[in-house]
Amino acid sequence: MSDIKVLRPHAEDDYAAELKALAKADEHPRPQSWNLSPWAVVTYLMGGKLDDGTEIEPKYFGNRRLIEIAVATLVTDRALLLTGIPGTAKTWVSEHLAAAISGSSTLLVQGTAGLNEESLRYGWNYARLLSEGPSEKALVPSPIMVAMQNGKISRIEELTRIPSDVQDALITLLSEKSLPIPELNTEVQARPGFNLIATANNRDKGVNELSSALRRRFNTVVLPLPSSLEQEVEIVKTRVEKIGQSLELPPEITPVREIQRLVTIFRELRSGKTEDGRTRVKSPSSTLSTAEAISVINSGQALAVHFGDGALKANDLAASLTGAIVKDPSQDQSIWQEYLETVVRDRDDWKDLYRACKELF
Repeated sequence: MSDIKVLRPHAEDDYAAELKALAKADEHPRPQSWNLSPWAVVTYLMGGKLDDGTEIEPKYFGNRRLIEIAVATLVTDRALLLTGIPGTAKTWVSEHLAAAISGSSTLLVQGTAGLNEESLRYGWNYARLLSEGPSEKALVPSPIMVAMQNGKISRIEELTRIPSDVQDALITLLSEKSLPIPELNTEVQARPGFNLIATANNRDKGVNELSSALRRRFNTVVLPLPSSLEQEVEIVKTRVEKIGQSLELPPEITPVREIQRLVTIFRELRSGKTEDGRTRVKSPSSTLSTAEAISVINSGQALAVHFGDGALKANDLAASLTGAIVKDPSQDQSIWQEYLETVVRDRDDWKDLYRACKELF
């Protein structure tokens, strides 16, 4: 990687030292074209300490067995589909799996409603096509085609956002492990190491459902929300510290108290009841995911650093918190106000947060 600083380094660049240390210490059998063994890939995702003392930072906080299933899937000829509600680290996991296995996480197709089949197969340089006719030089390979040619992992984000007729272009790729190019009377055959990781959002269910033929070609792993308050707080704390470094925010003490309060609010509104189970609350239309909590804390820190004394306080948190919860003003605002009056106001050590949020109405 060059010395030019980027806002968000690729996983293989950001964690290059860990990947190098794992490769050096890895004595387990590696599938053909894999940079690391399945054991080392799981260690990279879940964290651990190597024999030489190198600390591997956890990338995923959750059930280790889920990551083992995901990695085992990629060893076979089955593609991997990661599903879950927004903010359950689907993209994060897919990126780090590709980085650990192939050394590159950049062979990516971003699924959108306007995606065409060329983005999954190949396109053409039309200037060369008009002047030379169909040729290899005029061919523009998709990231999936490049992965097939080089035995790498390719990624598709938001698979169910892609139109159904375009999705079906994947069937031949995944079943035959080949990509026909009829214009050149040839094909690209996948090399060992090629596989595909796709992600799909449970909230998009019914938008462009996968056909049964395509779904059979994937092993599906559902990534759940964090199981406990403590686990979710740890995830948010870890990611906030990491993102704060990349954004060059001052290295102040991590605002653990505000993170705990924020995560508690999100979990209670998601579940429809308080953590002690004594009070029922209404749930807003917003997702209130772990990723959203990370964004709220980062926004609050930016306010504190640039318009406050640098320490994240309730009034810094309140603005971003309200924006995260009230996505549909006609529905969510009354739900948020009711939660403030019935839950937040009655908590003795939350008076500052209650006042800060009320001031915004």
